[in-house]
Amino acid sequence: MSKKLFKSGMIVSAMTLISRVLGLVRDVVIANLMGAGSSADVFFFANKIPNFLRRLFAEGAFAQAFVPVLTEYQEKHNAEEVRELLSKVAGTLGILVSVVTLLGVIASPVLTALFGGGWFLAWLNDEPNGEKFELASLMLKITFPYLWFITFTALAGSILNTRGRFAVSAFTPVFLNVAIIAAAIYLAPTLEKPEIGLAWGVFFGGVIQFLFQIPFLLREKALVKPSWGWHHPGVVKIRTLMIPALFGVSVSQINLLLDTFIASFLVTGSISWLYYSDRLLEFPLGLFGIAIATVILPALSKRHVNAQDQGFSQTMDWGVKAILLLGLPAMCGLIVLAKPMLMVLFMRGAFSLDDVNMASYSLMAYGAGLLSFMLIKVLAPGYYSRQDTKTPVRYGIIAMVSNMGFNLIFAIPFGYVGLAIATSMSALLNAGLLYRGLHRAGVYQVSKQTLLFFIKTLVAASLMVMVLLFQLPIIEQWLAMSFGERVMTLSGLIGLGAVVYLLTMVLLGIRPWRMKAGF
Repeated sequence: MSKKLFKSGMIVSAMTLISRVLGLVRDVVIANLMGAGSSADVFFFANKIPNFLRRLFAEGAFAQAFVPVLTEYQEKHNAEEVRELLSKVAGTLGILVSVVTLLGVIASPVLTALFGGGWFLAWLNDEPNGEKFELASLMLKITFPYLWFITFTALAGSILNTRGRFAVSAFTPVFLNVAIIAAAIYLAPTLEKPEIGLAWGVFFGGVIQFLFQIPFLLREKALVKPSWGWHHPGVVKIRTLMIPALFGVSVSQINLLLDTFIASFLVTGSISWLYYSDRLLEFPLGLFGIAIATVILPALSKRHVNAQDQGFSQTMDWGVKAILLLGLPAMCGLIVLAKPMLMVLFMRGAFSLDDVNMASYSLMAYGAGLLSFMLIKVLAPGYYSRQDTKTPVRYGIIAMVSNMGFNLIFAIPFGYVGLAIATSMSALLNAGLLYRGLHRAGVYQVSKQTLLFFIKTLVAASLMVMVLLFQLPIIEQWLAMSFGERVMTLSGLIGLGAVVYLLTMVLLGIRPWRMKAGF
């Protein structure tokens, strides 16, 4: 069991690594083109709204409801019934998302006013920031259709994942990054407002991702003619599971949008600083957390359908250990190396040293919550695989309300950094509630072996931090280096940290390469 999961996890991680590296290249290009000024704020805003809905309609709530039901159909129904389910799901979801997309394009000024309240008020009062409102409304008309394409891309990816074809969906985001990079290099510089060129990059990235999935669906004989099926039993089950899951998945996204709303009232650059720090957070989160969650959801669903309680618990345990093994050093590394990473990746062109300093503060705040973000990705499938979408919603709402309270507490004295602190604290609360729920239900309980494993990883990560802090050059030394020297120094520090961590783990009796053997 764990050997197969390990192989699947490595495949997803490898494909995700390619995507995340290109994602960083994309952000480097954007930072060089626009820095963290007004134009960057508007682009990140216009890109965030459709991505928020993407998490709801596509990769988030839909996938969490669809994968368990599709797994059940594939285990207990014949091929024709499975194809009928795919047809009804594709048609029903397609019509709903088409309506939402059309409304989003038409009502882009309303959405901009809703989520960019500070810019809207500035526009009403003829203040300078009012231009942001007008530009964001225009760009949202271009980026919003991305939702339509990425929804069907996610549907195809969910189908392929349930059949063990993890690499395709994990590799697909590469095309979005390539499209935006191409737009930033070739299209944006030719326009009076370069950010509009980037918006078109998002649009065409969605088109390419959608088209890329079609040949693989054909190979799996899963490409079907969409048809309306609101009352189809499978669709009924999916939407019954999806409706509460919408609230659960939307919690973190609403928190991010709330951060954007508050940041629109703060100094120019706040949205961009949060964006760049969040992008670095997303690298390990996608590489490890989301990759592990992607492979265990179908496995957990299958074990639940087949009433394999022990196998279910073992799969959960494998996921938690994998998160601890990879997430803890990644979290510590992000915090300790925040400024060097931002300098190496973004400090050129319009992105200044001041932007590095400002973004590093929010990166450290976000980084403190990385382990919690990862654990949420692994613990939540423990509910979704059992077709329980209501419990995570309840916990998510508690976390969301708490995040609002944390925002009020920390945003006033710490500004945009306080927003990042609040997000990390609410993630810790959410992860704790998810685990407590699984424990109380008798579904999963951390064993003494796992607790000992956590202590050993904590010791190894702590030693790694001490070595890095001892070897870390001061800011004046970083500024005196050439770009090549910075890259080599940062790479050396990351390599040193990895070696110290792994050697300490080995000395403590942990063999990370035995992960596939279940330790």
